[in-house]
Amino acid sequence: MYYNETNFNIADWKNQRHFSHTGKVPFSFTITGGFFMQKLIVFAIIGFFAQLIDGALGMAYGVTSTSLLLMFGIAPAVASASVHLAEVVTTAASGASHLKFGNVDKYTVSRLTLPGAIGAFVGACFLSNLPGDVIKPYISLFLFTLGVYILLRFIIQKQIVTSNKRMSAKQLVPLGLFAGFVDSTGGGGWGPITTPVLLARGNEARKVIGSVDTSEFPVALAATIGFFISLGWEQVSWFWVFALMLGGIVAAPIAAWLVRIVPSHLLGVLVGGLIIFTNIRTLLTTFKVDPTIISLSYVAVGLVVIISIFIAVRNHSNRSNASTAQYPNDQKQMLP
Repeated sequence: MYYNETNFNIADWKNQRHFSHTGKVPFSFTITGGFFMQKLIVFAIIGFFAQLIDGALGMAYGVTSTSLLLMFGIAPAVASASVHLAEVVTTAASGASHLKFGNVDKYTVSRLTLPGAIGAFVGACFLSNLPGDVIKPYISLFLFTLGVYILLRFIIQKQIVTSNKRMSAKQLVPLGLFAGFVDSTGGGGWGPITTPVLLARGNEARKVIGSVDTSEFPVALAATIGFFISLGWEQVSWFWVFALMLGGIVAAPIAAWLVRIVPSHLLGVLVGGLIIFTNIRTLLTTFKVDPTIISLSYVAVGLVVIISIFIAVRNHSNRSNASTAQYPNDQKQMLP
């Protein structure tokens, strides 16, 4: 679904063949009247919200922002390119902060970075050469699946004991390649794929999140280079990129504060629900489903999220009580 003139003029861009079979959008576009500030605020809020989530959970910046951009009718390749270009700045700031506070495992970062960058570059070139209207439902389906995964992950959290067991290079290299490719083709996925795998090994949560965030900078940079080569730098909407960066920069320090007061399991459920909601909308409108069914789907997703919140809170409370009773002197590491 593309919006009309009162909704960001996306229909005009489509009529002018700015959304061609490659889904490209020209750099030079007109912002008239009072729409400039409206667009700036909307996309800055998207960047703000996405960075707020990523800073608190160590994942979901790309998935969240790409899902919301697709909801506004932006072509997949352009959405992913804009998000990754914005991530070059946000991940650099995040990585520097984690290094400063000692949250980075240099062994893990050094073995994830190169394969992740290669996978991201290949994925960007692959996505850029696919028809935008054809690939969009599949990208939304992928993001929808990631949303379901994130929702379930934070409902069914497991309690693990922290260990220093590292993944070998033979394990980290294919993980980086796969996560990097998925991240650039789907507009997100580096955090949701690498973070749970590393946490499942029993590694310390802060080290995992810090290492994943730090290694994401070269991944975002490689994806951006791939999009520039395939799409051309003039095809990227610098307005969207600037707005996403602006929101992300403002959100970064707030996220560091938010993670201290908002339980991660609650935030994770809300994020998963948001991703499901935005992408089910894109899927249903793409296939021209009856509006009544779309409305019922929204209600169903809302009910699922509400129920999931109650389940997540109850499970977290039960695990905390069990841990206190059985291991009063042990420090247990919970999945974020």
